[in-house]
Amino acid sequence: MFQKPDKKEEYIPNADNGHGKDEVETVVGPSVNVEGDFSSEGNIVVKGTVSGSVNTSRLLTVEEGAKIFANIKAGNAYISGSIKGSVRVSERLELTATAQISGDIACKILSVESGALVQGKVNMKGIEIDNKESKKSLGVKTRIKSNSEKIATV
Repeated sequence: MFQKPDKKEEYIPNADNGHGKDEVETVVGPSVNVEGDFSSEGNIVVKGTVSGSVNTSRLLTVEEGAKIFANIKAGNAYISGSIKGSVRVSERLELTATAQISGDIACKILSVESGALVQGKVNMKGIEIDNKESKKSLGVKTRIKSNSEKIATV
């Protein structure tokens, strides 16, 4: 009933978000170690190691076996490797079963496969919870009378 697909699907963002697969990509190969701030206007694919900070307004892909020791800012991100640092994604963050993140996450949409590891806080934008009960209890004074006629405000 619940079977894994035979083929590993490649993540390609929706065409309506302006991050098509024809965009120029920066690839950090498996034998490459980047130290320092790393910024790109296009898509970034990390297969090696990056230390410093990573910044792109487009798609960041961290492949299995890749390691990032940096704070990350991206438009969208697809993570299969390891990250030690905060991850801030303005739209969609996808974590595969092999993903490992040690740091705080901020995003709009979060997708997590079974097996992914996250150690840190997760903050998702756009949440609006309307709780009328909480609003009623806040700021309301209740009078409690005891046998000695003392009044307490709760």
